[in-house]
Formats: sequence, C-alpha cells, structure tokens
Amino acid sequence: MRGDGDGWVLDPDGSRYWGRHGAAGLLLLAPLPDGVTGVLLQHRAAWSHQGGTWALPGGARDSHESAIDTAIREADEEAGIGGEDLRVLSAFVTHSAPSGWTYTTVIAEVDEPVRTVANGESTELRWVDIADVEHMPLHPAFEQSWPRLKGHLTTAVRQQS
Repeated sequence: MRGDGDGWVLDPDGSRYWGRHGAAGLLLLAPLPDGVTGVLLQHRAAWSHQGGTWALPGGARDSHESAIDTAIREADEEAGIGGEDLRVLSAFVTHSAPSGWTYTTVIAEVDEPVRTVANGESTELRWVDIADVEHMPLHPAFEQSWPRLKGHLTTAVRQQS
C-alpha cells in the first residue's frame, strides 16, 4: 500500500531523496552466537535506489508517522520484523538536506537475532558483526553515517555489559 510519503524530494543542486516527509531506518542490534553484537543489514535489490549496496531496512515517512513508527513499519515490510519484540534505544537524524528532508536512524535491540523474511526490496537480509559492517559495499549515505553510528553503538554495547 502506498503511503502519502512515497515520492522524491529534489534539492536545488539536483540531489534527490526518497520520502516526501523524510525517511527513517531501523538499526537493529542482537547478540550473535559467537558473543559479538550483530546489526541487521539489508542487501538492496538491484532495481532500487543505490541497489546492490547494503543498508538498513527503512523508507519513506508518511505525514502522520513519527520517525520511530516509520522505521518499525518499514522493517516489518522489508524484513518481516514485528515491533513487539524490539526495544527502541534511541533515534537521531543522520542526514539532513537543504530542502529540509531528513533521514532518522532508529536504534533498537532484540534479545537474539530474529527471523527475517525479505520482500522484493531486498536480495538478502543478514546479521553482521558490528566490526565487519564497514568492509561491505554500503549505500553511500549509510557509509557516510556509519562511523558516527558505530561510535554510538560501541558506547551503548559497553554500557550494557
């Protein structure tokens, strides 16, 4: 079902961003069997914007949604993750455009890696060790925000230990 947020926003320099009211994605954490913390990543379908890269499940924000609601809805649509099993830890804007468009990353955790079901926007969903994320071919905007996100995650993981 299309929401009222589906559509491109264009900046004066020609840059375009998906989501008429901004966008949000879910950075989901879980302890992996080998004792490290994993992040759920989505390998984007070739037909999608920046297809073939790895990023977070996420997408366009509808006018009536909060960024947290958007991230959870999109994770459910793209990865089959229901919101009832996750705990939201924080949310912050990781990209802002001159047009006012923003992308909000919502960080949440689960007690163990949850089962995922990819939709047509994903070629694969994978739990990845935090230390290995930067070695993957990342979506350019996610790649740019990853060092800041990783620092935030490393601090959060230390505080939970």
